[in-house]
Order: sequence, then structure tokens, then C-alpha cells
Amino acid sequence: MMNKKRGMKRQLVGTVLSNKMDKTVTVGIERTVIHPIYKKYIKRRSKYAAHDELNACSIGDRVMIIASKPISKMKRWRVSQIIEKAV
Repeated sequence: MMNKKRGMKRQLVGTVLSNKMDKTVTVGIERTVIHPIYKKYIKRRSKYAAHDELNACSIGDRVMIIASKPISKMKRWRVSQIIEKAV
């Protein structure tokens, strides 16, 4: 059986890279993975388009995004909270 509880959405924490679009921000997620041959940790980056209803995010903010139903062609994530504002 599945151990995942019903209603648990996927959450990621990342940095806002762009806020030029209306009600949309681009969030960069950085993770470390181990190289299969050399066993060295390397960084991998992914970019997600997230829905920001209030246009509250600015470049450099750390935000938590949560998976949602498709909002547009590229947006499948919403900004759930701003963890830390950029200085």
C-alpha cells in the first residue's frame, strides 16, 4: 500500500530568480546529488514557474512553493509562503 497520506502536496524551498511577469515568479531550486561514478557531491538546479497572486515576491526572496493543479501552460506550482525577504 501507499504510505503517503491523502492530501499531502509536494513542497519545495527555493529562491526567486525573476518576477517580471504578472502574478508569476520563477523559482530556482538547488539540490545536491552524489555522482554515480566519482562519489562526489554536485549541485543540480531546476527552475519552476510559480503563481504569486499578490505580486508580493521580489528577486532574492526565499519562498516555499507547493504543487497545485495546472494554472497555465507552464505553472503547476503556487507560492505558499515567503520564508525570508531579500535585503
